[in-house]
Amino acid sequence: MRRAGRIVAGVLAALEEELRPGVTTAALDAVAESYIRKAGARPSFKGYRGFPACICVSIDSEVVHGIPGKRVIEEGQVVSIDAGAIWQGYHGDGARTFYVGTPPAEVSRLITTTRLALMAGIAAAVPGNHIEDVSGAVEDVAVEGKCGIVRPYVGHGIGTRMHEELQIPNYRTGNRGIELQPGVCMAIEPMLTLGSADVQTLADGWTVVTTDHSLAAHFEHTIAVTEDGPTILTTV
Repeated sequence: MRRAGRIVAGVLAALEEELRPGVTTAALDAVAESYIRKAGARPSFKGYRGFPACICVSIDSEVVHGIPGKRVIEEGQVVSIDAGAIWQGYHGDGARTFYVGTPPAEVSRLITTTRLALMAGIAAAVPGNHIEDVSGAVEDVAVEGKCGIVRPYVGHGIGTRMHEELQIPNYRTGNRGIELQPGVCMAIEPMLTLGSADVQTLADGWTVVTTDHSLAAHFEHTIAVTEDGPTILTTV
Protein backbone atom coordinates (compact mmCIF):
# COMPACT_ATOMS: atom_id res chain seq x y z
CA MET A 1 0.00 0.00 0.00
CA ARG A 2 2.91 2.33 0.62
CA ARG A 3 4.09 1.72 -2.94
CA ALA A 4 0.59 2.29 -4.32
CA GLY A 5 0.37 5.49 -2.29
CA ARG A 6 3.68 6.78 -3.61
CA ILE A 7 2.49 6.23 -7.15
CA VAL A 8 -0.68 8.24 -6.43
CA ALA A 9 1.41 11.03 -4.91
CA GLY A 10 3.61 11.04 -8.00
CA VAL A 11 0.58 11.23 -10.27
CA LEU A 12 -0.82 14.25 -8.43
CA ALA A 13 2.57 15.98 -8.52
CA ALA A 14 2.86 15.33 -12.26
CA LEU A 15 -0.64 16.68 -12.87
CA GLU A 16 0.12 19.83 -10.90
CA GLU A 17 2.96 20.46 -13.36
CA GLU A 18 0.61 19.95 -16.31
CA LEU A 19 -2.30 22.00 -14.93
CA ARG A 20 -2.48 25.29 -16.83
CA PRO A 21 -4.90 27.24 -19.03
CA GLY A 22 -5.47 25.53 -22.37
CA VAL A 23 -4.91 21.92 -21.29
CA THR A 24 -7.88 19.58 -21.60
CA THR A 25 -9.07 17.36 -18.79
CA ALA A 26 -8.62 14.39 -21.16
CA ALA A 27 -4.96 15.33 -21.57
CA LEU A 28 -4.56 15.31 -17.78
CA ASP A 29 -6.15 11.87 -17.69
CA ALA A 30 -3.71 10.62 -20.32
CA VAL A 31 -0.75 11.88 -18.27
CA ALA A 32 -2.11 10.09 -15.21
CA GLU A 33 -2.66 6.79 -16.99
CA SER A 34 0.80 6.87 -18.54
CA TYR A 35 2.41 7.60 -15.15
CA ILE A 36 0.51 4.82 -13.37
CA ARG A 37 1.20 2.18 -15.99
CA LYS A 38 4.89 3.09 -16.37
CA ALA A 39 5.19 2.61 -12.60
CA GLY A 40 3.96 -0.96 -13.07
CA ALA A 41 0.58 -0.28 -11.48
CA ARG A 42 -3.02 -0.18 -12.68
CA PRO A 43 -5.52 2.69 -12.34
CA SER A 44 -8.05 2.10 -9.56
CA PHE A 45 -10.81 4.17 -11.13
CA LYS A 46 -10.89 3.12 -14.80
CA GLY A 47 -13.72 0.63 -15.20
CA TYR A 48 -14.78 0.90 -11.55
CA ARG A 49 -18.58 0.66 -11.74
CA GLY A 50 -18.23 1.77 -15.33
CA PHE A 51 -16.19 4.92 -14.71
CA PRO A 52 -14.47 5.71 -18.03
CA ALA A 53 -11.26 7.42 -16.91
CA CYS A 54 -8.19 7.05 -14.68
CA ILE A 55 -8.73 10.22 -12.64
CA CYS A 56 -11.62 12.41 -11.56
CA VAL A 57 -11.32 16.09 -12.52
CA SER A 58 -13.88 18.31 -10.79
CA ILE A 59 -14.04 22.01 -11.64
CA ASP A 60 -15.45 24.93 -9.62
CA SER A 61 -18.88 23.85 -8.27
CA GLU A 62 -18.15 20.19 -9.01
CA VAL A 63 -17.35 18.42 -5.75
CA VAL A 64 -16.18 14.98 -6.87
CA HIS A 65 -16.31 12.41 -9.69
CA GLY A 66 -15.93 14.81 -12.62
CA ILE A 67 -15.26 12.88 -15.85
CA PRO A 68 -12.25 13.96 -17.95
CA GLY A 69 -13.06 14.91 -21.54
CA LYS A 70 -12.89 17.80 -23.98
CA ARG A 71 -13.20 20.56 -21.38
CA VAL A 72 -10.37 23.06 -21.44
CA ILE A 73 -8.85 24.32 -18.18
CA GLU A 74 -9.16 28.10 -17.81
CA GLU A 75 -7.48 30.75 -15.67
CA GLY A 76 -9.36 31.34 -12.43
CA GLN A 77 -10.77 27.84 -12.01
CA VAL A 78 -10.79 25.64 -8.92
CA VAL A 79 -9.68 22.17 -10.04
CA SER A 80 -9.89 19.10 -7.81
CA ILE A 81 -8.10 15.95 -9.00
CA ASP A 82 -8.65 12.52 -7.47
CA ALA A 83 -6.38 9.60 -8.42
CA GLY A 84 -6.03 5.96 -7.48
CA ALA A 85 -3.53 3.20 -8.26
CA ILE A 86 -3.29 -0.54 -7.62
CA TRP A 87 0.11 -2.04 -6.85
CA GLN A 88 0.26 -5.83 -6.50
CA GLY A 89 -3.39 -5.93 -5.46
CA TYR A 90 -3.30 -3.02 -3.00
CA HIS A 91 -4.84 0.41 -3.49
CA GLY A 92 -3.73 3.98 -2.91
CA ASP A 93 -6.21 6.85 -3.19
CA GLY A 94 -5.55 10.58 -2.95
CA ALA A 95 -6.89 13.97 -4.04
CA ARG A 96 -5.79 17.60 -4.16
CA THR A 97 -7.45 20.87 -5.08
CA PHE A 98 -5.62 23.48 -7.13
CA TYR A 99 -6.37 27.01 -8.29
CA VAL A 100 -5.36 28.05 -11.79
CA GLY A 101 -3.69 31.38 -11.12
CA THR A 102 -3.63 33.40 -7.91
CA PRO A 103 -6.72 32.63 -5.79
CA PRO A 104 -8.93 35.36 -4.29
CA ALA A 105 -9.04 35.42 -0.50
CA GLU A 106 -12.32 33.48 -0.24
CA VAL A 107 -11.12 30.73 -2.56
CA SER A 108 -7.82 30.54 -0.72
CA ARG A 109 -9.78 30.14 2.52
CA LEU A 110 -11.77 27.25 1.04
CA ILE A 111 -8.75 25.39 -0.27
CA THR A 112 -6.65 25.99 2.84
CA THR A 113 -9.47 25.00 5.18
CA THR A 114 -10.09 21.76 3.30
CA ARG A 115 -6.41 20.84 3.38
CA LEU A 116 -6.12 21.66 7.08
CA ALA A 117 -9.28 19.68 7.83
CA LEU A 118 -7.67 16.65 6.20
CA MET A 119 -4.50 17.07 8.23
CA ALA A 120 -6.51 17.45 11.46
CA GLY A 121 -8.37 14.24 10.71
CA ILE A 122 -5.11 12.43 10.05
CA ALA A 123 -3.62 13.72 13.31
CA ALA A 124 -6.58 12.25 15.20
CA ALA A 125 -6.09 8.78 13.68
CA VAL A 126 -4.09 7.34 16.57
CA PRO A 127 -4.49 3.99 18.34
CA GLY A 128 -7.19 4.20 21.00
CA ASN A 129 -9.14 6.94 19.27
CA HIS A 130 -12.36 6.19 17.43
CA ILE A 131 -13.70 7.10 13.99
CA GLU A 132 -15.75 9.85 15.63
CA ASP A 133 -12.53 11.50 16.81
CA VAL A 134 -11.30 11.69 13.22
CA SER A 135 -14.66 12.96 12.00
CA GLY A 136 -14.86 15.56 14.76
CA ALA A 137 -11.37 16.86 14.02
CA VAL A 138 -12.32 17.39 10.37
CA GLU A 139 -15.60 19.05 11.31
CA ASP A 140 -14.01 21.45 13.78
CA VAL A 141 -11.60 22.84 11.17
CA ALA A 142 -14.37 23.12 8.57
CA VAL A 143 -16.65 25.00 10.96
CA GLU A 144 -13.85 27.31 12.06
CA GLY A 145 -13.13 28.05 8.40
CA LYS A 146 -16.83 28.76 7.78
CA CYS A 147 -17.13 26.14 5.05
CA GLY A 148 -20.02 23.84 4.21
CA ILE A 149 -19.44 20.13 4.83
CA VAL A 150 -20.69 17.78 2.11
CA ARG A 151 -22.38 14.91 3.94
CA PRO A 152 -23.45 12.26 1.40
CA TYR A 153 -19.82 11.42 0.52
CA VAL A 154 -17.34 10.25 3.14
CA GLY A 155 -13.93 8.71 3.61
CA HIS A 156 -13.53 4.95 3.55
CA GLY A 157 -11.50 1.93 4.45
CA ILE A 158 -9.00 0.86 1.82
CA GLY A 159 -6.72 -2.11 1.16
CA THR A 160 -7.17 -4.88 -1.38
CA ARG A 161 -10.35 -3.05 -2.41
CA MET A 162 -10.57 0.68 -3.07
CA HIS A 163 -13.67 1.04 -0.91
CA GLU A 164 -13.81 -1.21 2.13
CA GLU A 165 -16.52 -1.32 4.78
CA LEU A 166 -15.14 1.31 7.13
CA GLN A 167 -16.69 4.77 6.63
CA ILE A 168 -15.15 8.03 7.86
CA PRO A 169 -17.68 10.90 7.83
CA ASN A 170 -16.38 14.47 7.79
CA TYR A 171 -18.73 15.42 10.62
CA ARG A 172 -19.81 14.04 13.98
CA THR A 173 -22.56 11.43 13.81
CA GLY A 174 -23.00 10.67 17.51
CA ASN A 175 -21.63 7.16 16.92
CA ARG A 176 -18.07 6.62 18.14
CA GLY A 177 -17.39 3.95 15.53
CA ILE A 178 -14.60 1.40 15.80
CA GLU A 179 -11.59 1.90 18.01
CA LEU A 180 -8.54 2.49 15.86
CA GLN A 181 -5.86 -0.17 16.08
CA PRO A 182 -2.46 -0.48 14.37
CA GLY A 183 -2.94 -1.86 10.88
CA VAL A 184 -6.18 -0.04 10.07
CA CYS A 185 -5.89 1.70 6.70
CA MET A 186 -8.29 4.36 5.50
CA ALA A 187 -8.76 7.22 3.08
CA ILE A 188 -9.75 10.44 4.80
CA GLU A 189 -11.26 12.97 2.38
CA PRO A 190 -13.00 16.18 3.42
CA MET A 191 -15.16 17.82 0.76
CA LEU A 192 -16.03 21.41 1.65
CA THR A 193 -17.87 24.28 -0.04
CA LEU A 194 -18.06 28.07 0.11
CA GLY A 195 -21.85 27.97 0.31
CA SER A 196 -24.53 25.38 0.85
CA ALA A 197 -23.36 21.83 1.46
CA ASP A 198 -26.29 20.41 -0.53
CA VAL A 199 -25.25 18.46 -3.63
CA GLN A 200 -26.77 16.66 -6.58
CA THR A 201 -25.51 14.29 -9.28
CA LEU A 202 -25.58 15.41 -12.91
CA ALA A 203 -27.17 13.47 -15.77
CA ASP A 204 -23.86 11.70 -16.54
CA GLY A 205 -24.47 9.67 -13.39
CA TRP A 206 -21.12 10.61 -11.85
CA THR A 207 -20.40 14.32 -11.47
CA VAL A 208 -21.48 15.65 -8.07
CA VAL A 209 -22.13 19.42 -7.91
CA THR A 210 -23.23 21.93 -5.30
CA THR A 211 -26.90 22.83 -5.72
CA ASP A 212 -26.23 26.54 -5.19
CA HIS A 213 -23.26 26.51 -7.62
CA SER A 214 -20.84 27.47 -4.85
CA LEU A 215 -17.19 26.48 -5.20
CA ALA A 216 -16.00 23.19 -3.71
CA ALA A 217 -12.66 21.68 -2.67
CA HIS A 218 -11.52 18.11 -2.00
CA PHE A 219 -8.38 16.75 -0.36
CA GLU A 220 -7.61 13.10 0.39
CA HIS A 221 -4.81 10.94 1.75
CA THR A 222 -4.59 7.20 2.28
CA ILE A 223 -3.18 6.57 5.75
CA ALA A 224 -2.22 3.67 7.99
CA VAL A 225 -2.71 3.67 11.74
CA THR A 226 0.51 2.47 13.39
CA GLU A 227 1.72 2.07 16.94
CA ASP A 228 3.56 5.37 16.48
CA GLY A 229 0.51 7.17 15.12
CA PRO A 230 -0.82 7.84 11.62
CA THR A 231 1.42 7.33 8.59
CA ILE A 232 0.47 9.04 5.31
CA LEU A 233 0.89 6.53 2.47
CA THR A 234 0.03 8.85 -0.43
CA THR A 235 3.25 10.83 -0.23
CA VAL A 236 6.58 10.56 -1.99
